[in-house]
Amino acid sequence: MESLISLVNKLQRACTALGDHGEDSALPTLWDSLPSIAVVGGQSSGKSSVLESVVGKDFLPRGSGIVTRRPLVLQLHRLDEGREYAEFMHLPRKRFTDFAAVRKEIQDETDRETGRSKAISPVPIHLSVYSPHVVNLTLIDLPGLTKVAVEGQPESIVHDIENMVRAYIEKPNCVILAVSPANQDLATSDAIKISREVDPKGERTIGVLTKIDLMDKGTDAVDILEGKAYKLQFPWIGVVNRSQADINKNVDMVAARRKEREYFANSPEYKHLAHRMGSEHLAKVLSKHLEQVIKSRIPGIQSLISKTLNELETELNRLGKPIASDAGGKLYTIMEICRIFDGIYKEHLDGIRPGGEKIYNVFDNNFPAALKRLQFDKHLSMENVRKLITEADGYQPHLIAPEQGYRRLIESCLVNIRGPAEAAVDAVHGILKELVHKAINETAELKQFPTLRVEVSNAAFDSLERMREESKKATLKLVDMECSYLTVDFFRKLPQDVEKGGNPSHSIFDRYNDSYLRRIGTTVLAYVNMVCATLRNSIPKSIVYGQVREAKRSLLDHFFTELGAREMKQLSKLLDEDPAVMERRANLAKRLELYRSAQAEIDAVAWAK
Repeated sequence: MESLISLVNKLQRACTALGDHGEDSALPTLWDSLPSIAVVGGQSSGKSSVLESVVGKDFLPRGSGIVTRRPLVLQLHRLDEGREYAEFMHLPRKRFTDFAAVRKEIQDETDRETGRSKAISPVPIHLSVYSPHVVNLTLIDLPGLTKVAVEGQPESIVHDIENMVRAYIEKPNCVILAVSPANQDLATSDAIKISREVDPKGERTIGVLTKIDLMDKGTDAVDILEGKAYKLQFPWIGVVNRSQADINKNVDMVAARRKEREYFANSPEYKHLAHRMGSEHLAKVLSKHLEQVIKSRIPGIQSLISKTLNELETELNRLGKPIASDAGGKLYTIMEICRIFDGIYKEHLDGIRPGGEKIYNVFDNNFPAALKRLQFDKHLSMENVRKLITEADGYQPHLIAPEQGYRRLIESCLVNIRGPAEAAVDAVHGILKELVHKAINETAELKQFPTLRVEVSNAAFDSLERMREESKKATLKLVDMECSYLTVDFFRKLPQDVEKGGNPSHSIFDRYNDSYLRRIGTTVLAYVNMVCATLRNSIPKSIVYGQVREAKRSLLDHFFTELGAREMKQLSKLLDEDPAVMERRANLAKRLELYRSAQAEIDAVAWAK
């Protein structure tokens, strides 16, 4: 089971290296899921002395006010033999054999994070102690709870410390080591008060009673240690720490432990409890309990890791691959992204994705409706027909048929079709631009590179603008061709009977009567409608050929041609990924590596069992 504690130690160090230490995170993290023992106590409760007794070394900073200003993750590793030493995670290649130097490094590292102010920080310090005289155990020493701020500290320090402590002990995987002095009323104990709030049934709390030897004469802590005064699920453990005089004299820890054992063994009040009192017993109880908690949490940790791995891989895929460093790699990346965009754009036009159907709606509804709104019948009213026919005769009335009059009437109608034809070209252009926007937004790879996104958009819009101009020219030519040459067969097939005013031998002066003019208007309207029917079919073909087909075939051709001439610096500018995204990808990659490593480590331990 010792491998389980070692496993958690590894994972905790890895989490801290990635900035995951349970703070400022709305979602469960690997750190949160790892079982831990958090040491909680008020200032001057003897918390530091308890930790030093467990380790058997003087290594914690001492002084007045708030001395512990950052969480200290203390990982104890039992050696079969060899010299004791300590290592800090932030100094991985340096071994400390002088524990006075360990104390100084804790102070210095705290100052490096918080400055020389008396502020606190949630970023933990990781300290590993290797010794034949310790048990395998991990403890998290938290800043001591206080009721007032001292000089140089903000007024919020009281609440800041409490919030930090709560952030650790509220987690269901945290075992609370509540340290309380026996020479104070337990009801006022800061550790008991806060642990009771987060663990009202005492299921995660192990109570430690310090300063038993300093209680007033005639009083003892038997009721507490026997669980009568304040019952917890686990038995209370009493410890006797070194006195300040012992600390000043640098009394050896081995001697201090011996003195502690003798105190409980020889005190009439506590001798029946001596077998489960003292710092050595406390260390063994904590080690054994931590092993049991870790073992029970392994399935949950495995489940969290598996779920998180999927989420991390999905997020990394969404962010895209890192940028190539060479010009060829950058050019390939740009071309590949453009190819993906172009494919999505074609899918919109081909109906695989929505949007392309709007083009058909222009041809089937909008364009025909625009032609109807021209109202040629009103344009060919009696007054207009008479006016144009008369004007076409000039100073001499027509002799046989008003050919010039017919031509002017037809041209004056057909020229109006240019408006709907041009509008149809513009409408399709607008749809094609809209589909560019859609395809840009749906190309996940373009979100990675804002500058390339803008360049591709502009290049696509420029191409569509050129296509619109060409399409407009070709489409309006169709209208102009109908105006410039009239279909003769249509007029040859018209009846020439007298009743309908078609007899060419009829008096030329009678041809200006209403019946004749009405006949001309009807004939012209029939011809114009025939031309409209033809253009209703040919104009969509022209627009599709000049715009839609070209957009599918060569939307980014100009961009590709220009791209090939760009230098490395210009290509790099196109791939100027948002620094926040780059940082996010790097962090996710590290976190992914952590979780994969954690999964392998846990699986190895599980299989070993």
